[in-house]
Amino acid sequence: MDIKAIVMGFVFALIWSSAFTSARIIVLQAPPLTISALRFLLAGLLCMGIAYLMGQRIRPDRRNWGAVAIFGICQNALYLGLFFMAMQRIEASLASIIASAVPLIVGLVSALQGERVGWLGWAGLCTGFAGVALIMGARLSGGVDLVGILLCLIGVTALAIATLAVRATSSKGNVLMVVGVQMMIGSAALAVPALLLEVQSFTWTGSLAGAFAYTVIMPGIVATIIWFLLVERIGATRASTFHFLNPFFGVLIAAVILNETLSRTDVIGVVIVMAGILAVQSSRAGARRNG
Repeated sequence: MDIKAIVMGFVFALIWSSAFTSARIIVLQAPPLTISALRFLLAGLLCMGIAYLMGQRIRPDRRNWGAVAIFGICQNALYLGLFFMAMQRIEASLASIIASAVPLIVGLVSALQGERVGWLGWAGLCTGFAGVALIMGARLSGGVDLVGILLCLIGVTALAIATLAVRATSSKGNVLMVVGVQMMIGSAALAVPALLLEVQSFTWTGSLAGAFAYTVIMPGIVATIIWFLLVERIGATRASTFHFLNPFFGVLIAAVILNETLSRTDVIGVVIVMAGILAVQSSRAGARRNG
């Protein structure tokens, strides 16, 4: 892994992790499903427009259409929609920690499906889940909102399903176009409950507009482009290793920008989760090199 790949991985993790803080700013001022549907609509149109200018076209076969639809609904509508709802109730730092369990869930499911994990991988899974449990136990004893926690847990399960489903997707050189289509699917899926359950009137303050624009452009488009360039450069398994930075960056950004407090238990738990994720991803990378 060269210096350029390492820098790309750190930048991706930093931008991706910052989305929890910008989302927290947004949902405290606007209805979560409505603003999420609008976010994916704009981001999807931008992605598809950029992809079209790059010569990419919509050409997935029937099998790929199914995988694209599953990914769009699970990641964009369920995972991110539920997390936007949850962050009306819980802090961005806690949401980012729960979201960091996704690589652990994917690793566990892959292991149960027969993927070679090895002792390092199993140790990493146990360690990572122990770290999440440590943080969750401390937060629950402190009176954290249980509905918010439940929404996040459903969301990470949906994202794990989306991550496993994307294995069946072949972009055939149309990566950005496929991402745009997934976002449009997510927007359409969120628009229905938004219209039925929420009042769409809200005030566009400066902080709301800034956080919304940042969320659309940076995590929505820039981080996606960096991710796929990184995967193209070093492969998906090695690129996934950078996910171990997400819990650290997530809580750090929330603490700096939102002044969210972190207990000693939170810090210890984050370090444990990071170690677990790194062990799991390193084990999977080693298994694939040897396989």
